[in-house]
Amino acid sequence: MQYDHILIRYGEMALKGKNIKQFIIRLQENIQAKLKDFPNAKIKRTQGRMFVLLNGEDPKPIMDKLGKIFGIHSLSLAIKVDNDLEKIKEAALYALQKNTDVKKFKVSVKRINKDFPVRSQELNQILGGHLLKNTEGIHVDVHHPDMEIKVEVRLEAAYITSSVISGLGGLPVGTSGKSLLLLSGGIDSPVAGYLAMKRGVQLEAIHFHSPPFTSERAKQKVLDLAKQLTKYGKAIKIHIVPFTKLQQEIFREMPDEYAMTIMRRMMFRISERVCEQESILSLTTGENLGQVASQTMESMHAINEVTNYPIIRPLVAMDKQDVISISQEIGTYETSILPYEDCCTIFVPKSPKTKPKRLKINYYEATHDFSASIEEAIENIETVTVYDKKDIEESFGDLF
Repeated sequence: MQYDHILIRYGEMALKGKNIKQFIIRLQENIQAKLKDFPNAKIKRTQGRMFVLLNGEDPKPIMDKLGKIFGIHSLSLAIKVDNDLEKIKEAALYALQKNTDVKKFKVSVKRINKDFPVRSQELNQILGGHLLKNTEGIHVDVHHPDMEIKVEVRLEAAYITSSVISGLGGLPVGTSGKSLLLLSGGIDSPVAGYLAMKRGVQLEAIHFHSPPFTSERAKQKVLDLAKQLTKYGKAIKIHIVPFTKLQQEIFREMPDEYAMTIMRRMMFRISERVCEQESILSLTTGENLGQVASQTMESMHAINEVTNYPIIRPLVAMDKQDVISISQEIGTYETSILPYEDCCTIFVPKSPKTKPKRLKINYYEATHDFSASIEEAIENIETVTVYDKKDIEESFGDLF
């Protein structure tokens, strides 16, 4: 006897009513993609549950993969046996004896198969008695057990588990449409992308690159951050915008204190064009109220004026330390703090306007025609796709 299945429990997905099927199918597709390196592992859906049939595969690396997939509430290694009382008793005893440190246990039975002749409470007592009879120095504690042995009697079989590992929760990536993440090399934007993915969003990304003021190392840093995010979802396409000429023009032609806000508006204009080309319906940013000059309510109001696309700002009300903690948990922090500059940290005005006025910005922008530089930047976008495991594949073809 051995653990031969992984039982997957849904979280929020279970509340989707008539739409739950499409969420489950997407979750299954995402799991299949992540487990492609385990050819013997098979996925099976039943009512309210999904199972990975191990077929001899090592469960640990598979559990690690599943632990990074949004839409999974929790996981358990499981033993599958026929709906036979003696076999269920044998499996429950195996699960208990497999853990030698256990001194207190409880049994929880869920009898989905109402044709099974033993009712839940009675089966609880039968299994508890069987375990006590066949072990020494172990007793039942229903309030503070060292181990809870869970038995699910389903239509096709019974599943016995002895531990529960929390999943990431959220919704399967791809169930909430696609968003374009404005990805810098800092701490915030990768975390924003991660949180958007947790709500089922599939990401593409856009990065503004200003050589020679920003280096190839800075660009690679962004690709590395995106690659880290793919561990929680799918491959990410990154649109790298050559921003030097337009950025220099902004800071040369516009009042110094308004240059930062106008630069952000230009970024959003270019991002919206990429969205149109890629059939993307929203923008995602790492903006956080009050963190820097360009992230005040007034700045966001001024920046929003140039796009009709919804802007997802997952960090807008978060404490900076909380953002750092998530960054550390998801593995982007160490890359984000590498000392390679990005375009938002060069040409920084001495006194950026923290409460910019739309009227003034529109007046200043009307004094100079940026359209040629915007078009040039868009025409020379470099598109790169990063994958979870494969080496970065770069396609240097033009976007348009």
